[in-house]
Amino acid sequence: MKLTKTTMVALMLFCSAVMVTPTFALDAGVENLRQTSKAFAAVAREVSPSVVFIKVEGKTSGLGAVPFSSPFGDEWPFENDFFKRFFGDEFPGLPHSPRSEQPQDERRVMGQGSGFVFKTDKDLLSDTAYILTNNHVVENADKIRVQFKDGREFDASITGRDPQSDVAVIEIKASDMPALPLANSAKLDVGEWVVAIGNPFGLSHTLTVGVVSAKGRTSVGINDYEDFIQTDAAINPGNSGGPLVNLSGEVVGMNTAIFSRSGGYMGIGFAIPSNLARNIADQLIKHGEVTRGYLGIVIQPITAELAESFNVKAGKGILVAQVSEDSPAQKAGLHQGDVIVQFQGEPVTDVGGFRNWVAQTLPDSKVDLVILRDGKEKVLKVTIGKLTKDKLIAAGPAQNTDEIGLTVQTLTPQLAEQFNAKSGEGVVVTEVRPGSIAAMAGVDVGTIILQVNHKAVKNTVEFQRAVKASRRDKRVLLLIRKGDMQRYVALSW
Repeated sequence: MKLTKTTMVALMLFCSAVMVTPTFALDAGVENLRQTSKAFAAVAREVSPSVVFIKVEGKTSGLGAVPFSSPFGDEWPFENDFFKRFFGDEFPGLPHSPRSEQPQDERRVMGQGSGFVFKTDKDLLSDTAYILTNNHVVENADKIRVQFKDGREFDASITGRDPQSDVAVIEIKASDMPALPLANSAKLDVGEWVVAIGNPFGLSHTLTVGVVSAKGRTSVGINDYEDFIQTDAAINPGNSGGPLVNLSGEVVGMNTAIFSRSGGYMGIGFAIPSNLARNIADQLIKHGEVTRGYLGIVIQPITAELAESFNVKAGKGILVAQVSEDSPAQKAGLHQGDVIVQFQGEPVTDVGGFRNWVAQTLPDSKVDLVILRDGKEKVLKVTIGKLTKDKLIAAGPAQNTDEIGLTVQTLTPQLAEQFNAKSGEGVVVTEVRPGSIAAMAGVDVGTIILQVNHKAVKNTVEFQRAVKASRRDKRVLLLIRKGDMQRYVALSW
């Protein structure tokens, strides 16, 4: 078959295109990477001037390695000698040994963390710049000094702290400081690029890049109120309080914690979402404290076994385990055994998320709860109360520890009365897994756990933290009480 001139030209053009395409694709890919790299560089230039290196000084009482030098755990990734060899004894954040001539309770320690100036309402003080950081960075500080990227330093004072969410606001006397906008973190998607900026190990204004790995982490056991963004952007001790930003240079979260078996970065970091941080910060600036809503119930997740017992779908709703006397929940007609499936039209899927919704609802607000009772839907109108310190523990969910086979509950006033204990003093065992090491050691339902490894525990969050800290040694020492008798129990796994 003879080829016409037109056909031959077409074939030549096709072959030429085939030969050129790989090179073109390679060039385009490299160019895309260049543009991505420039985007990260632009974020760094935009955000870094607002990020501060926070240096704190305080006493040893409550001001140790965890809040300042290693805010994500007691362990450091290297021995102290490693840092002394390269940085000297005054490396920021390095746990210091007590001086022999100085009493333990008088010892002073230095620590470090991160923070950032954020945009606030225009009617606030014009000569004051407000800085967001973590509560655990500054909670026991006697002296706070912040340093900006351009070298300027200022003495700072605490505007307000909220230990339950681990959010704090500090302030400096300075005007026209570069401030970062807070984005709507509810619009953040899993998979989005994010950038973390802070001062890990005292290395000022370090930038790391990653993606949003997950949202709505509410059962991490770090704070009383949790709604964490999970990210794989590298976060290390010293990053606490620094911003997590999107590619528009807007703050989507505040870096707070990491999951680590070594004390250093292992690919899982947690940030407080900007919406929660903004809510807390606004109240701290305007009122000096945080007001939270209160229902007066003890709630728990619905397992597959509970779902079958209550004739609901697993993962749909949360179970009301207890209703406090004379509480807003009781006045609205909420009963033990009810399943809450909606709050103000939003589906309820987990305990932590529901607690956050209630906490962020202003007292005296009227809300609609959709519940399931005996398999039938019912709408209850509830007037939210005000959470006070004596009511705080009433909303705590049960915590289980698979290692030792226990489920514990914070001692609410009702539980304390039932088990002849003091409210807020220890946790009560509500379930013991048959055949577990706890069961074999004679720990049973109704036992009060007062201490874990010689440290008093007042609620389920403190208990869970203490057990987690024992995972490496696989051994935990409990001080328990049953009736009028106290005893120690050592559990190994």
